[in-house]
Amino acid sequence: MKETTAAGINAKRLHERISELAQIGKIGDTGVCRLALSKEDLAGVELARSWMIEAGMETRIDPFGNLIGVLSGMDSAAPVLMLGSHIDSQPYGGRYDGVIGVLGAIEAVQTMVEAGFRPASNIEVVAFCDEEGCRFNKGLFGVRGMTGKLEEGELERTDKNGITRREALLEFGCDPAAFDSYTFQEGRIGAFLELHIEQGPVLEAQGEPIGIVSGISGPVWWTVEMTGFAGHAGSVPMPMRQDALVGCAKVIVGLNELASQEEGAPTVGTVGSLSVFPDSRNIIPEKVSFTVDFRDIDLARRNALEEQLLALINGACLDHGLTYTIREDTRSDPRYCASELRAIMREQASEMGLAPPELMSGPFHDSLTMSYVCDYGMIFVRCKDGISHNPKEYATPEDIELGVELLYRTARQMSLQKGEEGS
Repeated sequence: MKETTAAGINAKRLHERISELAQIGKIGDTGVCRLALSKEDLAGVELARSWMIEAGMETRIDPFGNLIGVLSGMDSAAPVLMLGSHIDSQPYGGRYDGVIGVLGAIEAVQTMVEAGFRPASNIEVVAFCDEEGCRFNKGLFGVRGMTGKLEEGELERTDKNGITRREALLEFGCDPAAFDSYTFQEGRIGAFLELHIEQGPVLEAQGEPIGIVSGISGPVWWTVEMTGFAGHAGSVPMPMRQDALVGCAKVIVGLNELASQEEGAPTVGTVGSLSVFPDSRNIIPEKVSFTVDFRDIDLARRNALEEQLLALINGACLDHGLTYTIREDTRSDPRYCASELRAIMREQASEMGLAPPELMSGPFHDSLTMSYVCDYGMIFVRCKDGISHNPKEYATPEDIELGVELLYRTARQMSLQKGEEGS
């Protein structure tokens, strides 16, 4: 077997940048909080922008808050090769999620420039705005804006402090008024490549540093509100209560059971955020609002789970005298990576002495939205214990280097002029 190598990229520069970006919004020794469109997010974007410029790219921030760096190719009218990910984080996140995809893409482009390589078409590196979705309860905002897939009312969504996305964009330096005149140009993007930590335990269990993604599970996000009736916790008999929190608890436990019912299936279901009104220890909860997140790579199985979950919510409310509403925040079907791009990745990995396994992605990524407008491919990097969205998130420098090297080689191979290959 060939010796594994990440010889092309500048690993020292890459890791210094990862470390420097991690100082913005730092939590403790290893954590990061850079919520979308916050002052920390803006500082991170400006830092990444300086590195794009250093790498030889022209930069801009579009109306949706996406940072875009452009390396000119031989034919600027040809469909572009786009690389990137995001640098916004969860409130209690790690330093690698999204970041290695943006900084790795910058490194790939800078390595090309320093080697005197000019791509066939323009290469664009993008740090997409608000991939995470935790601040305004709807993710993939920047990539959906860029591709013309925003929905009604998105600018009026508020964070926990009552700040609307419109206000946050204006504070960020963007002009939401420009949304109306923006039209996505079909065919402008030829392909999209994204590097990301796995955020799961599969690669570590297999002893593999990197993997090639076969597809992304389709997520559905709901916000559910259950309403009962408040009363004194000491005086209302148990059979007479309309306790919204008890109904909610049944749904939480039931969702866990539903998502676990088929052994070995990648189905997942989570209630991750919950608020209770009036939120007093001696008042029966009158209103509970909670989020639901369920996903599967198999659409039929996910649809069956959805029907069962709706029946569960309805039953719990009937049992406890509650009313309910469900707001759908996100719905995407599973999307599969282009076979041609996976083949190029396997070929380039073989040149590095690697044979990465193929695996699916449970989390969604910017690639999910990009899959509707162009071919896409993803590279995963092993992360310790599968931990992500947590300050303990960790990927070794060596594994990150291999992932970035494969990104660089794949992008370069895809950017060759006709007749160059094999010359």
